[in-house]
Amino acid sequence: MTTYTMAHPASIEDNHYQEHILQGVSRTFALTIPQLPPSLYPVIGNAYLLCRIVDTVEDDNGLSSEQTRKFAEMFIQVVSGKVAAEAFAEALFPLLSDHTIPAEHDLIKNTPAVIRITHSFNLTQRKALERCVRIMGQGMADYQDTESLAGLKDLAALNQYCYHVAGVVGEMLTELFCDYSEEINLNKPALMKLAVSFGQGLQMTNILKDIWEDRKRGACWLPQDIFREKGFDLNELQPGCTDPRFDEGLGVLIGIAKAHLRNALTYTCMIPPKETGIRRFCLWALGMAVLTLNKINQNRSFIQGEQVKISRKSVKATVLITSALARQDWALQQMFALTSRHLPEVDVLGKKV
Repeated sequence: MTTYTMAHPASIEDNHYQEHILQGVSRTFALTIPQLPPSLYPVIGNAYLLCRIVDTVEDDNGLSSEQTRKFAEMFIQVVSGKVAAEAFAEALFPLLSDHTIPAEHDLIKNTPAVIRITHSFNLTQRKALERCVRIMGQGMADYQDTESLAGLKDLAALNQYCYHVAGVVGEMLTELFCDYSEEINLNKPALMKLAVSFGQGLQMTNILKDIWEDRKRGACWLPQDIFREKGFDLNELQPGCTDPRFDEGLGVLIGIAKAHLRNALTYTCMIPPKETGIRRFCLWALGMAVLTLNKINQNRSFIQGEQVKISRKSVKATVLITSALARQDWALQQMFALTSRHLPEVDVLGKKV
């Protein structure tokens, strides 16, 4: 089989493009990724763009289910060097709808530049990126086929969904951190387990924030069993819902997300304190997720994600405080306890504690 892996090595222009497009497709990651050590910054920035391309394929409602699966599979082959990135970009770009933001249109058009950078990394890094894209791409295509307003079957199905879209990213980042540092690598088994929980905490926060935007496009990622136990049918869910049974179910999910974010803090504290850049990268995402959960918890009848989005002032405060405390595990634990004190206490199995 022909491979295209190093036909066109990455150039200075490719790297400039990567830095530029990161600003366009994610304000949050454009903020956190530069905190990483210089040798990790390019590979994790590239990894984010690869995931964003998969996300764009999955999210564009102008693509049929068959097209989504076709392009997801094609991109997996592109990342592994078996299909030319140019062929992928030329086939997908004209099919993108207005649902996809201009920066993502640009990203798809310039997939070859992103892939040239991907193929410049060492073997361990490339294998980590390839595995992540493969699991994410296949999983997203499968879940798109089953999207409905009825929600996912149960909490186990939600866990599986979160693994495919976020837990696997946590595993990839951990592989990259362990490749970068022998000291981090000593804790690899424990970190890998916690990484999946870290990813799930962030993803559940996004799912809760985006309930209404997802429903507008015909999707619901909430688990039926959690709400059924409270006597609520997700098919009956409407914006502005004030049903106390829905409120209770939402509280359980907020509590489960909090438990996963507590694991995220444990993960972060296992990173050597001297690696302040990696710790900041983790802490900023964690801190913003806790603040978002607080907003959702305080306004469970919100009708659009904008109502529970944290302010720029809150983002700046999170950055300043977590950066100042980045090396101090005890202080970080106290800060987590303080900022999450009003959130429900639920273990990751969904039971109140």
